[in-house]
Amino acid sequence: MRPVIHLIGLPTDQNSSFARGAALAPPAIRAALWSDRGNLSAQSGLEIGTDVMLKDLGDLPLSDVDCAADDALILKAVTETVNADAIPLLLGGDHAVTYPIVAALAARYGPLNILHFDAHPDIYADFEGNPRSHASPFARILEAGHAKRIVQVGIRTLNRHCREQADRYNVEILPILNFEVAMVPILDGPLYISIDLDGIDPSEAPGVAHPEPGGLTIREVLSIIAKQRGQIVGADIVELNPARDVNDITAIVAAKLVREIAAQMHQNYDHP
Repeated sequence: MRPVIHLIGLPTDQNSSFARGAALAPPAIRAALWSDRGNLSAQSGLEIGTDVMLKDLGDLPLSDVDCAADDALILKAVTETVNADAIPLLLGGDHAVTYPIVAALAARYGPLNILHFDAHPDIYADFEGNPRSHASPFARILEAGHAKRIVQVGIRTLNRHCREQADRYNVEILPILNFEVAMVPILDGPLYISIDLDGIDPSEAPGVAHPEPGGLTIREVLSIIAKQRGQIVGADIVELNPARDVNDITAIVAAKLVREIAAQMHQNYDHP
């Protein structure tokens, strides 16, 4: 059986800090995805539209000012996708959107295993007085009991508060110093993948609001995704800031990740 993957845009950055702009990301990623610049094949040889069924549902009509209302819309859309036996692949937007997505999936599957790529751990109790900040989604997820295991890759901004939060919630943060792909475990399903594009080194993904040198290569990210075998029940790609991109490089990276994650969702569909 071939799964259907629902591509859903989340044009919001109301919970961003420092610089807004991620609300404009979904159209930029779509433009790169469907561009004649390349084709729709993944590195495995699977092709979007031929082997992998990807249905673009467009963007949700988020207000970008009322977080509770927007959370409700996101939760509803993900729930409808799951109820249709499809898999949601969501385009942020800022990283705050991960919380309602995971909440909806956990309601169906129970606590998830989460593979999180990022420069930042995003586990602040709150950030700048905002508990729904894009720097806090995984704290909210863990408080709610929606995750049984979180593995974070690419983290290189771990301050004292976040270190304490990681210890409190047993978050597995893999050291970026001397990092190797082999360090990343193969996670069981139900598996959720969350990719903040600033987890990738800014030399390869410059179009983010919080660039942090010393990050992952795109090849490392793709290799980590390819080694996963558990059923992937959802994923997000967040924090592209088109105003800060250079020649659409980061949008092209995000589009590549859409193809590769969709293909991996297809491959892992019948795995536990």
